Amino acid sequence: MNTDILKELAATRAKVAQLEASIASELASELATLPAMYGFNSVDAFIAAVRNASGTRRGRPGRKPRVAVAAGAKTTAGKRRKRAKITDAMRAEVKKLVEAGKTGNEVAKAVGISLPSVQNIKKALGLVKGK
Repeated sequence: MNTDILKELAATRAKVAQLEASIASELASELATLPAMYGFNSVDAFIAAVRNASGTRRGRPGRKPRVAVAAGAKTTAGKRRKRAKITDAMRAEVKKLVEAGKTGNEVAKAVGISLPSVQNIKKALGLVKGK
């Protein structure tokens, strides 16, 4: 009985492998005709057009497309915000605002620091409720 099941399993695996090879072959032939469908002479020209349309550069996934900026226009692209220097006065202000019932976002905006910084200060001061 087990040998019959093993033979059936082997036959099914062979059939799956054959179907995978068939699908891979079909996909390769469809991909080969894709540039011609869109009027490109070569695969390289098609790939270049796709890259230009997507606005990303090779090897850098998730990068935003480059945008031309008018002369003299101010941009914030590429500029990183400087790290806030947390002072004792800031810690005292955070404590005062938290005790006054302000939310973390309100405290962060009022003091001029990030929400994670507020959370870290609250934790260090023991202002966070335990679970």
